[in-house]
Amino acid sequence: MARTAARVRDPAKGPLRKTAAQGGQVQSLDRAISILERLAESDGMSLTDLSQSVGLAPSTTHRLLTTLQQRRFADFDDEYGVWVVGVGAFNVGNAFLRSRKIISLGRPVMRRLMEEVGETINLAVEDKGELVYVTQFESHAPMRAFFRPGRRAPMHSSAIGKAMLAEMDENALRDFLQKRGMQRFTDHTIVDPAVLREQLRQIRQRGWGIDDEEHTVGMRCVAATVHNEHGEVIAGISISGPSVRVTQGRLGELGAKVVAAAEKITEQIGGIVPRSLRSGAD
Repeated sequence: MARTAARVRDPAKGPLRKTAAQGGQVQSLDRAISILERLAESDGMSLTDLSQSVGLAPSTTHRLLTTLQQRRFADFDDEYGVWVVGVGAFNVGNAFLRSRKIISLGRPVMRRLMEEVGETINLAVEDKGELVYVTQFESHAPMRAFFRPGRRAPMHSSAIGKAMLAEMDENALRDFLQKRGMQRFTDHTIVDPAVLREQLRQIRQRGWGIDDEEHTVGMRCVAATVHNEHGEVIAGISISGPSVRVTQGRLGELGAKVVAAAEKITEQIGGIVPRSLRSGAD
């Protein structure tokens, strides 16, 4: 949906007026970013679908797409007749990955964990109250979990998200739940704040979180948090797989392994594991 340009009051003239930046260049930039965000969430969109999704006229959307295409941030797939993200967007996004040493240092740990447990391993960070998956090692099994890098997910129905929420103080957690809500995705999704708080208490005790088919039916995940040099949670790592393989009987084993991996990544980046979360802590 197109955003309305902000207005400011000119003390000398009295009536409200648009600033040049708010009414022109900034608005165009905001619209172009919205288009890129929609393209990033899909495998390609037609001009009609894209313009409807961002709330712009097709002519405006096409003009912005053409500009993005010239800078290689968007491209048109002639075979399928859809617009897709261009290599320029990848180059900019890759600069973010280079700036986060957690990814380069964490991937060897993730690979070893994937080979050890035989399931997909994910690394995610929090952004604006949601998880963003930043890298993954896929299982070699024919049936496996897949989380596209850049995909966003709710905190309350994911193993990494709940492991992060477990480290929030009560006031921050209450504000978070009031702002974000607790959307239901499956019959297993926790939508009662009291039930979630009890599960977060259990996570603090054992050190790892679980998504028990709460976001996707047939998928189960266990996760633990990664910390910076101040002991603050900055990311999470998870083991994800079909519930027929990631069974209830394996949760304790997998939980211990994902905690060990999270602690290893924390160590690799120079972080500090809070005493209460250290393996074997009382």
